[in-house]
Amino acid sequence: MASTYQPIRFSEKLSGINDLWQPRVVAEMNDDQFKLARIKGDFIWHDHPETDETFIVLHGELRIDFRDGAVTIRPGEMFVVPKGVEHKPFAEKEVHLLLIEPRGVLNTGHAGGERTAENDIWI
Repeated sequence: MASTYQPIRFSEKLSGINDLWQPRVVAEMNDDQFKLARIKGDFIWHDHPETDETFIVLHGELRIDFRDGAVTIRPGEMFVVPKGVEHKPFAEKEVHLLLIEPRGVLNTGHAGGERTAENDIWI
């Protein structure tokens, strides 16, 4: 009998994401979503007043700028941005990452603008 339990393969899911800065949901756990994204270049300054945001780098090198410093995250590393802390992701070369955040959180927080991705899109 074939198993109905299948792992989520990040590489397969990422190959289906063509747009940069457009996170796609791959799983949910309770009220949290796991989102994959391909990013490159500079994002916008924003915060999430109601929630923390977790960045896990799968490929490449991500820098997250803060008003008072920065952190660099490499493959196999993660960083949690505390709620309410203004930040701006940057990737000199393309980065593949896994984001963990509550359902309904916009990628640009309350900043809005052209970089705001449509929410709850599954891949």
